[in-house]
Amino acid sequence: MPSFLDHVPTALSFGTSGLRGLVKDITDLEAYINVVGALRYLIDAKDIEVGSTVVLGGDLRPSTDRILRACAQAIVDVGCVVENVGKLPSPALALHALENRRAGVMVTGSHIPFDRNGIKINRSASEVLKSDEAGITGAVGLVRAAQYAKTAETSAFDAKGMLKSASALPLESAAAVERYVARYVGSFPANGLSGLRVLFYEHSAVGRELLPRILRALGAEVVCVGRAEVFTPIDTENVTSELLARLEALVAAAPENKRIDALVSTDGDSDRPLVTAVLEGPDARGERVRFLPGDLLGIVVAEYLRADAVAVPISANDAVETRLRERGVRLSKTRIGSPYVIAAIDEIRATGDSQRVVGWEANGGFLVGSALTLDAGTLAPLPTRDATLPILANLFAAKSQSLTLAELWQLLPARFGASGLIDEVPVVVSKAILAQLVPPGDVREVDFTRADSDARIDDAWRASKASLERFFTPVLGFDEIASINVLDGVRVRFRNGDVAHIRPSGNAPQLRIYANASSQARADAIVAAGLREPDGILRTLERAFS
Repeated sequence: MPSFLDHVPTALSFGTSGLRGLVKDITDLEAYINVVGALRYLIDAKDIEVGSTVVLGGDLRPSTDRILRACAQAIVDVGCVVENVGKLPSPALALHALENRRAGVMVTGSHIPFDRNGIKINRSASEVLKSDEAGITGAVGLVRAAQYAKTAETSAFDAKGMLKSASALPLESAAAVERYVARYVGSFPANGLSGLRVLFYEHSAVGRELLPRILRALGAEVVCVGRAEVFTPIDTENVTSELLARLEALVAAAPENKRIDALVSTDGDSDRPLVTAVLEGPDARGERVRFLPGDLLGIVVAEYLRADAVAVPISANDAVETRLRERGVRLSKTRIGSPYVIAAIDEIRATGDSQRVVGWEANGGFLVGSALTLDAGTLAPLPTRDATLPILANLFAAKSQSLTLAELWQLLPARFGASGLIDEVPVVVSKAILAQLVPPGDVREVDFTRADSDARIDDAWRASKASLERFFTPVLGFDEIASINVLDGVRVRFRNGDVAHIRPSGNAPQLRIYANASSQARADAIVAAGLREPDGILRTLERAFS
């Protein structure tokens, strides 16, 4: 503990994508240490050099402005120049930084609650990859030791870990925002969305002005609704009944004499899409909107872009595998997190066998690994999560086929997904659960339906199957376990086709469950069985193995 602090500091750690932590722990000192360390690592790796420009931006969280100032000071103190691109979507910052061969620092907690925030570092040519994290952690440790050795008189930080004197940020540059707009307006047909009326749910998304601007430039009529001045976390992998009710209310409040084709939005830093079809009349359950999960959205985008190779995380709906196999598209499955998807895209491109390489995550964030020729222009590569492309591609795909979004989505394989999470599950508990369920060794998947021929099924895998069947019981509607995959978490496929996947969050103390099934009702039931309090599957696992 440094002598000048009045508290024990908490170090930030890497999640699935970027550094995350509680706002109370992301003091100016902690933000400064991490950004200085990361940039020194990039300098030592010859990715950037002293004197390079570093792009800095953030989201609309209340804590972001303060953290931005600490990051700016870190950039200056390593001898680099700050380009302040303001409040903008993470993919807009990344596009501008990558095309200009500049490192980037984005202050955002993405979709996690407002009492948390984070810092996402980009290399000059890509996101920071998992292979970079050990080197960054080492460099951060050296900076931490040097800063903690200072005294109250020599440190630039006070007892609370805040800068004693924080300089104002440089004037904002609009270059990143304008390049992002041009990316889409220049690639999709002008007025191609004319005749469509879209509700845009603004809440506190950082792209709440930029995305409607792009939609309007392409011909759509856009009505913005639901702006919030208090930060609203939207997790597109955990679309709750409360959020769906909110979306229903926004549709109900719209003028009745005008048709609405879609209601769209994003998460906090606008790299994950939220897309719902607005139905012409209530469905059998009385609902007016249909939400399509991001992994299924991605199928539509890949087909619209005529992709010939795809990378997705293991958590994606198994409809992805079914559809791509039918289309003869190469598929690579990865661990969860955009760095893993990017690495898989890079591996596919390195073979030279594919020309139109893309990837996406279950949250809907879409990544482009190749330059893609579209009707109006060429879409440049953008190997980072993006929310705008999946929104546009789904609207354009529906319009080009003279279908509503709901009709377009009916053409997808009849596999349904759901997901959810429980909060306040300590990381140590999640690790204990996985330690009990994941067999040791390098094998990542076994198929118990091939027990006579699969030599990989040893006692440890049989024990894992037996342990899981204690929680996924016939009383809850589960069949016998057919296969287990432990590439990332524990993904269980049952003989009747149900899928349940348990995985700790990489960004917060949460435990998630994903489900696939042949009906939405069954997928919802699997997740409900997982989340039920206090005796659902996840809480029972927590008590059994903590």
